[in-house]
Amino acid sequence: MDKEFTKELMGYLIEAGSTIGLSLILALAILVIGRQIVKIVIRVISVALEKSKTEDTVRIFVTNLLNTLLMIVVFIAAINQLGIETTSIIAILGAAGLAIGLSLQGSLANFAAGILIVAYRPYKVGDFIEAGSHAGTVKDIQIFSTVLTTPDNKVVIVPNGSIMNGSIVNYSGQETRRIDIIASCSYEDDIDKVKIVLEDIINNESRILKDPKPQIAVSELADSSVNFIVRPWVNSSDVLAVKYSLLEQIKKSFDKEGLSIPYPQTDVHIHNKEA
Repeated sequence: MDKEFTKELMGYLIEAGSTIGLSLILALAILVIGRQIVKIVIRVISVALEKSKTEDTVRIFVTNLLNTLLMIVVFIAAINQLGIETTSIIAILGAAGLAIGLSLQGSLANFAAGILIVAYRPYKVGDFIEAGSHAGTVKDIQIFSTVLTTPDNKVVIVPNGSIMNGSIVNYSGQETRRIDIIASCSYEDDIDKVKIVLEDIINNESRILKDPKPQIAVSELADSSVNFIVRPWVNSSDVLAVKYSLLEQIKKSFDKEGLSIPYPQTDVHIHNKEA
């Protein structure tokens, strides 16, 4: 009797082990193969979006979102292969998702803000922006955050919610930008000569656009100087390079022409008064 029971038990365990082992192998196969299929699908969609000249901002966001959703589907299919009731799991996940959502309202707000960024496109990958108290070049727009690279090559990850809740300055939003420079001369200098020198500097800079026409004018009679406003237009990518070059050329040209760049000073007059 004991031998027959042991034999039946061993047969049952072997059969159950084979079934469970096969299910486990199939579940792992679903995970591995499913992951590869998801990669292929995402790659095909990414190439299709790129060929349709979809902006990198939209393409990256869509592929990241689809990758997450498809991997969830693959994971549920693998669990189903193990014989676990997926409807119960989905119900549990739904309840857990509601609880997690309430505790992660900030993350959901960042997700919603990410969708708004993709929909309204206040900026795109490659733009130089100022947002969320940070400034840098947009390297990636993710589901919950935007990745910026600062001019000194630091990586800053800014939550999408803080970006959409504040002001966004997109320095690359237009093809051209205006440079504003204040050039000062002494009251003893000939302002007509100063204007000619500034015009020569502008005309010799090839990166400055002819249209709109650069503006050079006296902007202020300050306490210690006569201030000229210099406003040329350039391509957005040339703003800093041209600005630095103009400042250098103004100093060199003023020195060459004998024009002075005054610094703040106070003249004190002492009068001797006889008692």
